[in-house]
Amino acid sequence: MRWFQALMPREDSFFEQFVAHARVLVKGAEALRDLLNGGAGVAAACAVIVQHEEEADEITRAVMLKVRRTFITPFDRSDIRDLTTSLDDAIDQMQKTAKAITLYGMSEFRPEMRELGDLAIQAAYLTLEATELLRDMRRNAERLNAIGEAVTRIENRSDEVYDAGMKALFKASQDKPMAFIAGAEVFDHLEKVIDRFEDVSNGISGILIEHL
Repeated sequence: MRWFQALMPREDSFFEQFVAHARVLVKGAEALRDLLNGGAGVAAACAVIVQHEEEADEITRAVMLKVRRTFITPFDRSDIRDLTTSLDDAIDQMQKTAKAITLYGMSEFRPEMRELGDLAIQAAYLTLEATELLRDMRRNAERLNAIGEAVTRIENRSDEVYDAGMKALFKASQDKPMAFIAGAEVFDHLEKVIDRFEDVSNGISGILIEHL
């Protein structure tokens, strides 16, 4: 069956859509980092994140439709769906972060929150690079593995930043319970953004293992 599939024409535009999705994640992460600068630009940055989330939803719908209509896909249909879903989950989590910030009317953010935003940008650019290399995964296997390891290091660092930020937030908010509740929710959302990038990385690693 494998040699038969090799002779059949494949629908390789999936790779272009993975890259397009990852580019949206980069734009979303940059908008999230702008948001965390605080001040008068918070509302505009939140609106930009929502716009990118809607753009990602359009890509997701297109991919899911194409999976159903395509006879020969570049790799397993379930892997295509899972990778697309994990990419979409990352921008969804950014949108949830922006929604929480809007709900609480926050305009000032702790330095640990900004560091988590920096880590999200790093993870987003690594994700973009990984999707660009995925079309020729065998040739790019070494670099793809290195990217996976780098994303794991970022996720580990995000755990450390989260813990330090929550500790500092607690100390600063002992007489301000609502400030602690709001800050803790934002920290939770930001840490989950990094987790979603790790999910993407793990999905790519799984695809790589299956096809080498």
